[in-house]
Amino acid sequence: MIVHQIPVGPMQNFSYIVVDKDTNQSIIIDPSWNLMELELIIKNNNLKIKYIVNTHYHDDHTRGNQEMVESTKAPIIQHEFSTLKNDITVKDGDFIEFGNSKLKVIHTPGHSNDSICLVGDGNIFSGDTLFVGNCGRIDLPGGSASKLYHSIFDVLYTLDDDLVLYSGHNYGQTVVSTLGKEKITNMIMQKRTEQQFLDMMN
Repeated sequence: MIVHQIPVGPMQNFSYIVVDKDTNQSIIIDPSWNLMELELIIKNNNLKIKYIVNTHYHDDHTRGNQEMVESTKAPIIQHEFSTLKNDITVKDGDFIEFGNSKLKVIHTPGHSNDSICLVGDGNIFSGDTLFVGNCGRIDLPGGSASKLYHSIFDVLYTLDDDLVLYSGHNYGQTVVSTLGKEKITNMIMQKRTEQQFLDMMN
């Protein structure tokens, strides 16, 4: 896979274009603001967009959906718990395939009830579940500190340390990290009881 990480908008978001290098078939993750820059990457690299994928329903990750649908004719994929308009729903354990590449859908509620991470080819696209050095807020509708605790410690903590972390916002000291590094340096990923985690988050 080739990963284009594109800083967008006033909230330090990242949009992504992930390319299957064998076929140039690609997906867009969380199109929002700066859509012309996404269009230029697609055009300059002769990419064929198969899907538009949202890591969760929040506006700062989905506001470019319709324009990109009109431009690329690609269907929108969201988790089955999303409340927004979509064409295809996925659930935990499903795969999103494009060209010879695929990303596994991992349901990681906490920031929102429909939050997903996408894992494949040594990468994890974590949306707002996990940032470099922090995590997504839990005080918005659908947020839950308890669900986030289980998403982090029962799910993300079990994944390969070498996975390259691409998050939904540029809130850390670096634009990418690894899951192994976050397990050591990210205060959110330090082992603690659920009650200790809830006390910290609240």
